[in-house]
Amino acid sequence: MVTGVEKRARKRRSAPAPLTVQLLGGLTLTRGDVAVALPASRKVRALVGYLALAPRPVSRSQLCELLWDVPNDPRGELRWSLSKLRGVLDDGDRSRVVTDGDNVSLDLSDCSVDALTVDVAMRARVETHSPEQLRSLANLFAGEFLDGVEIERQPSFDAWLVAQRRRFRAYRTAVLEHLVGTFAPDDRGVYDALDKWLQLAPLDVRAHQAMLAALARHGKVREGEEHLAATTRLFEAEGLDLAPIRLTWRDARTRRPEPVPTEPQRVVVPSTQPLASTNQSTIGSTPARRASIAVMPFVDRTGAATDRGGLAEGLVHDIITRLAKLRVMFVIAHGSVFALNDRNVGPEEAGRMLNVDYVASGWLERRNDRLIVTGELMETRTAHIIWTDRFDYPARDALTALDALGDSIVSSIAHEVETAERNRAILKAPNSLDAWEAYHRGLWHMYRFNAADNEHAANFFGTAIELDPTFSRAYAGLSFTHFQNAFLHRLGERTKETERAYEMAGQALIVDDKDPAAHWAMGRALWLGGGHDDAVVELERAVELSPNFALGHYTLSFVHCQSGDPAKAISTSDHSRELSPFDPLLFAMLACRAIGHLRLGDLDAASQWSLKAVARPNAHRHILAIAAHCLASAGRVDEARAFVERIRRANPGYRIDEFFRVFQFAPDAVAVMKRGAKALE
Repeated sequence: MVTGVEKRARKRRSAPAPLTVQLLGGLTLTRGDVAVALPASRKVRALVGYLALAPRPVSRSQLCELLWDVPNDPRGELRWSLSKLRGVLDDGDRSRVVTDGDNVSLDLSDCSVDALTVDVAMRARVETHSPEQLRSLANLFAGEFLDGVEIERQPSFDAWLVAQRRRFRAYRTAVLEHLVGTFAPDDRGVYDALDKWLQLAPLDVRAHQAMLAALARHGKVREGEEHLAATTRLFEAEGLDLAPIRLTWRDARTRRPEPVPTEPQRVVVPSTQPLASTNQSTIGSTPARRASIAVMPFVDRTGAATDRGGLAEGLVHDIITRLAKLRVMFVIAHGSVFALNDRNVGPEEAGRMLNVDYVASGWLERRNDRLIVTGELMETRTAHIIWTDRFDYPARDALTALDALGDSIVSSIAHEVETAERNRAILKAPNSLDAWEAYHRGLWHMYRFNAADNEHAANFFGTAIELDPTFSRAYAGLSFTHFQNAFLHRLGERTKETERAYEMAGQALIVDDKDPAAHWAMGRALWLGGGHDDAVVELERAVELSPNFALGHYTLSFVHCQSGDPAKAISTSDHSRELSPFDPLLFAMLACRAIGHLRLGDLDAASQWSLKAVARPNAHRHILAIAAHCLASAGRVDEARAFVERIRRANPGYRIDEFFRVFQFAPDAVAVMKRGAKALE
């Protein structure tokens, strides 16, 4: 009995005490309320920070390469460092330093780690947090990430540390910006958050605008003039445009005092256009808004690249050029981003200096015989990474790979920006939308492919045009709603809807004849009217203007699969899917490939691709009919009949003559399909 009691007592004594790890500032460990004495070695401290943030166990060789010079005994020094870590992190029976063969990790699941708390909160999007949560997050930032843990002659660790510091600085700035927006108008506590925001981002236009708006609101005119004067000197020294800040101060001073609200209101952080798009001529007018992006030079991590003009620089030039050709975003010119990069301005800070919505960045490295490129896209104001991907090519094919890399990165960026803007517009009240937001709200409805949503889409595109008659994409979107009506929803009004589709496409071209979407809309409208050759000319013009315009390549496939070159239909379908692998029209891209195979006599391939098409979201009745014809032609009659039943359950009046009326199949395609259709009679 006594022995058992002693064992239980030992277990109670060995229970781990609560451990708090602070990485944001100088590294500190606290067990309970007692500070833990840390080893003097910077490399031990660096190990804590690196392993704490590592998403998975790290190999010993990677840690040795990161922190130790090869001529020494890195493995032995790593063992010594890990033993020191166990002394400060492990507690009783609780082992937090985990070694599994060659891999090392930290198990901090029962610890409070400030950097991990912030990381999790920011991945959940800063704008979703309450004012109390924002204040709690702001209080976690005691200083720079791993302050004082720099290690000389270790470039890999130095690059990692710089990247993490920039990331957490961006997080802190985003938290402070959103925290400023939670203060009531009469709350003078906002100045502490504004001061910290300006310390972190002294060249952030919106930080200065928010400060000036607060000073004017509280009647601090003299302080506002002094702040504006200091800001003028700072911005002029950096060669930055001060016009938006001056405009904010002028408007804030002349605005009449508002009545005391009956409900608490919050500070509104001003929104502006990108700096590069504003000048003195914009004062007193509101330029049309569209998403803005800066593509920062990719970091070449090969270690040998010190001169300008290498692969990384060529890739970024290519990405900027291709994005600009899409004409749907405001793209900062390469001269500005390279100038900032030469001044060692990181992507996060550059995004705020340029006042853009998104920043793309990445790095390139040669590893043995492979060329590895990683890209990422960040929302500037939330520090939220909305896309990241890794591309791997044989190094011997580097020049050829650049073209494919440009395609993949540009298409991914364009898709993610459109998705983010569409989702943001959906959350706003319809009567509060600007032209850009109304357009993206229309896109969201347009891709539902039903009559009710198509009508909503047309209304939102119409609103965008009313707000900005020079918005080419809104006309192109409205043209597509009329195309949908002619193709899916109002077959009895096909002639009228075709005329409207053509008219709106014409307006898009008048507004901007270099917008690939305008030529895409015109190509579809011409196809509706039976002008196959003219449609192909317009669609080829669309992809000539922007080789990364996925919808242009898809619609070429759409036209060719019916009455053009079926082999070309297959190749353009494949290319459109390479450019936009998650496109809302993916079902149609796959169906075009199926028809191409059908016309070439490859019935098994036609069946397989048609089944892939119907499995995609939003596949409408015509896609089901394509699958039925492909399957029947391949002798898979029972499967074909199942699709016929699905069509008739949803659309009782649907008949084969409607199918052939809405499409414009060449005689060879009609013959193949009608032979298959006989098996369904």
